[in-house]
Amino acid sequence: MNGKTPMPAVGEGRRGRSGHIGYLLRQAHAAHRARMEHALAPCGVTLPQFSVLTMVAAYPGVSGAELARLALLTPQTMSVIVANLERAGAIARRPHDAHGRILLIEISPAGRSLLARCKAAVRAAEAALLAGLDEAEDAVVRRWLVAAAQAQ
Repeated sequence: MNGKTPMPAVGEGRRGRSGHIGYLLRQAHAAHRARMEHALAPCGVTLPQFSVLTMVAAYPGVSGAELARLALLTPQTMSVIVANLERAGAIARRPHDAHGRILLIEISPAGRSLLARCKAAVRAAEAALLAGLDEAEDAVVRRWLVAAAQAQ
């Protein structure tokens, strides 16, 4: 910083409970992303790739544009991720029955296996995010996060 004021640790000062909620969300996201990337590294998958695999498994036959919206990524980023996952054999694309220019994306058997390994790898990182919360608190946090996202 300026050499006079020491930077507060996470959880202290404005990086703690008195901080702005948007900053606290961003700080939590950064910590969670780092944990997830570390957990996924042995699988050879990035967090955005994991998100895409998860969404393709949940919504088979999704288009690239729909997938970009679901995974909260730009269409350009999605195009690169889909190409890389297709090259790795994790997903397959096929033309839409009525709109030949639209390609529908589905997870392959190899992609399902990779996704299962990824989910096992991130289980501890995701559990750490909710550590210390009971079921009722977990439900409140999830409800609040969904409401915050819906309030665009």
